[in-house]
Amino acid sequence: MTRLLAVLGSLVGLANTVNGYRPLTKHGYPSLYAFAFGVFASELPLQLIAGQSATLAAVSRWLPRRARRIGWLVSAISWLGLLGLNHFGRNANQPLNAALDAELGADRRRDGRDLWKRPNPGGEAVAKAPGVVRMMRIYRDYATDADIPYGEYGSRNTLDVWRRRDLPRDGRAPVLLQVPGGAWMVGSKRGQAHPLMSHLVERGWVCVSINYRLSPRSTWPDHIVDVKRALAWTKAHIADYGGDPDWVAITGGSAGGHLCALTALTAGDPRFQPGFADADTSVRAAVPFYGIYDFTGDTDLHPLLTPALSAYVFKQSRRRFPDTYRAASPMTYVSAEAPPFFVLHGINDSLVPVEQARAFTARLREVSTNPVVYAEMPFAQHAFDIFGSARAAHTAKAVEQFLAQVYAPQAARGTAAR
Repeated sequence: MTRLLAVLGSLVGLANTVNGYRPLTKHGYPSLYAFAFGVFASELPLQLIAGQSATLAAVSRWLPRRARRIGWLVSAISWLGLLGLNHFGRNANQPLNAALDAELGADRRRDGRDLWKRPNPGGEAVAKAPGVVRMMRIYRDYATDADIPYGEYGSRNTLDVWRRRDLPRDGRAPVLLQVPGGAWMVGSKRGQAHPLMSHLVERGWVCVSINYRLSPRSTWPDHIVDVKRALAWTKAHIADYGGDPDWVAITGGSAGGHLCALTALTAGDPRFQPGFADADTSVRAAVPFYGIYDFTGDTDLHPLLTPALSAYVFKQSRRRFPDTYRAASPMTYVSAEAPPFFVLHGINDSLVPVEQARAFTARLREVSTNPVVYAEMPFAQHAFDIFGSARAAHTAKAVEQFLAQVYAPQAARGTAAR
């Protein structure tokens, strides 16, 4: 029995590595497993090698020689594949830089080093590498003000402010609002986008991470109403925390990517701002990760998503109420006035087809007068930016470079005014 389990374990490890290169399926319930195992293979390959080798070494002494050889041989092939995935993750800056160069020019800013006032002038201004272990304590380091209410729905209407503790209260630092994902039904302001927010905060930014009402208890459009209300709160109060209310960008992943894009494209839309229609909900830039941009069926959706939306989120069928789905789609609101966008998506995404991002950016580029950067990440799964992986670190730097380019005109105006 031990012999069989050891060989099967090695074969499962090899299958997991193969799944990291190409998801074994993107359809039905097995795609959930393809995602869950694939994101570990692509983002934490060295940790998988360490865990698998330690496990195999622990059971090897009880195995017959032949089973031991087979187990180690199969595992060695798997580990070579994982080393390849580690290589691609460490070189993720290449597709990111190519995407930024293609839209913003090769002479673009490579960071925001000289754009905004930093804490501790003259001190070290280089952000530390995220790191998997470091992400486990980063919330404690930078969420200086937690569980601040912005609405009337208890813990679902709270937010955290991330900032350096030495950032002056009058710092007027640029601000990023983070919208968590979770299929509009789960998710929290803690645990998502920590590599990105920690990088920006260390560089002198202020970040705001929010909760919002979730389905099935809440029904669309409660989710977007809450995001808009949190944005309005941020503009009204972030100056008290050292942020600049006149320069707020927005980001989010998955369902948060959808809400990020929809918020950016519907500034001041009274349908999504009941009771606060006069509030300014415009943003300077949007950075959606692996989001859904079209619910109408014109662009591919995961086959499990439409029935889930119908039953738990919209609580209306797409066939009978197509206008509801169209009104919830960011694609519907693309216009020449769209703010600058940086759209990121993993080619291996098993949950949200990469065609969603391709169609959305193509439409933005057709009509928007502002920059539209699109980066497809090779061998990247859904949620590729969650861990403090090499790819997540490269992504955080690329987002900062994009935001620095968008922020530059404001910095120039400020210099001229002085």
